[in-house]
Amino acid sequence: MTKKTKNTTLKSILDIILYENPETQDEIAEKLGITRRYVTKLLQPMVKRGVVRRAYILDLQKFNEFSEMFDEERTSREHAGSFLIKDMLKNMSEHVCHQLEKSFKAFASNNIERANEALKMDYITNNMHEKVRSSVDTAIAINPYSEFSKTMVFSEIAYDLERIGDHSGIIANFTIKESYEVDPEMLKYLDEMYQTARKMVAWSMDAFINERLDLKSDIMDYEEKIHSLQKKALNCIATQMAETPFEDTDRSTYYISLSRVIKAFERVGDISIEIVDTAGEYYRNIPRTITPERFRKNRQPYGSNNLE
Repeated sequence: MTKKTKNTTLKSILDIILYENPETQDEIAEKLGITRRYVTKLLQPMVKRGVVRRAYILDLQKFNEFSEMFDEERTSREHAGSFLIKDMLKNMSEHVCHQLEKSFKAFASNNIERANEALKMDYITNNMHEKVRSSVDTAIAINPYSEFSKTMVFSEIAYDLERIGDHSGIIANFTIKESYEVDPEMLKYLDEMYQTARKMVAWSMDAFINERLDLKSDIMDYEEKIHSLQKKALNCIATQMAETPFEDTDRSTYYISLSRVIKAFERVGDISIEIVDTAGEYYRNIPRTITPERFRKNRQPYGSNNLE
């Protein structure tokens, strides 16, 4: 067996240790379809050097020393373990964007079957969040005072993505619970809100995963756009409600549910701002503010001189 093949198998073993917290070598072997003896053989050098220890816990600080054998991309500021969890976050963000897309397409086409599929995707989103949280907790327990402790912020990002999944669920639930289709004028506003919100999620995660802090100003511009669209959509609802008979309670409930869909897109945009703000704190120690982005004044993009 070639050295490259052995390294690939060892990388798979270490991924299982990091992400799935196995209790025995038999469990690892079963997941990969290899023998327990082979697992022992590959892990033995790592155990002797303290990279793997205590019921199959990965010491990410020491793992960093061996990451070159797996062709792991690294920076001087981060441990190789950071990239493993970042990869989990990248996969989670792609899944959440797909969930948001499926939810809106179900909404736009009034397709109940597709809406149910979108809601099922939320179980995967929740599971991904738990895996990231568990991996970060394990890393912090191993090296509570190390530089890697900074990656506790990864749990926050996973939670933000889970919240976006929850807001996608509001959009999908509208299709299932409401009997009225959305009229073309309203759908036009909501389609623009969806397109804007999805770009904000993708760009904010790019800013966090790849240190693309230059995207901050573009994301802020999109946030202003989404709030402008929100006002137009709510005004459209107000006009339609004024034309609805007071005794038509079903239609009134429909408008309340529709306003929640509008609010869901706004919250996705706000969460995206929180993610890019977290990226600024993570990479450049720029303190995050608790003031919602739309209420801030004298905002400056990350490329301005105060960050030099």
